[in-house]
Amino acid sequence: MLLLKELPNSKSLAKLLERYPDADIDAISVFVNLLRASSDLSAALDGLLAKHSLLQGRWWVLVLLMRQDDLTSTPTDLAEKAGVTKATMTGFIDGLEREGLVVRLPDAADRRKYLIRLTRAGQKKIDEITPDYCSKVQALMSCLTHERRNAMLDALKDLSANIGAME
Repeated sequence: MLLLKELPNSKSLAKLLERYPDADIDAISVFVNLLRASSDLSAALDGLLAKHSLLQGRWWVLVLLMRQDDLTSTPTDLAEKAGVTKATMTGFIDGLEREGLVVRLPDAADRRKYLIRLTRAGQKKIDEITPDYCSKVQALMSCLTHERRNAMLDALKDLSANIGAME
């Protein structure tokens, strides 16, 4: 993914407006700042997880499995919930299985399929990372009041609901 390290300044935005007079410069500025913050947040999470020898995709698979009452899910459900392809999920599962963090089990309802279950080692890995994750997220979010957090959450929900406008 290409990250825009240099955000547009007032001069570059003015130049854009000269060429495209109908452009909403304010909307563009907020949008690129949001993209930049999102990529910075993702990179920061990657760094935190790397200290625990884990990649972000694999982390989310472990978290998704932990959310299940029986710590078990199908690869298809995991892929859907993680927003990745089945092939990508297979790669995540393969790596987690090699590390002993998940196990593949036959599906009693359909022998052609299998289920993924979080192992004790997988739960231990989550337990090892989660306190660090929680404290880092808390430290990051401490610059925002409760009211600003709620306002940001509301704005992000509005943007998600309007994502079709980008199509």
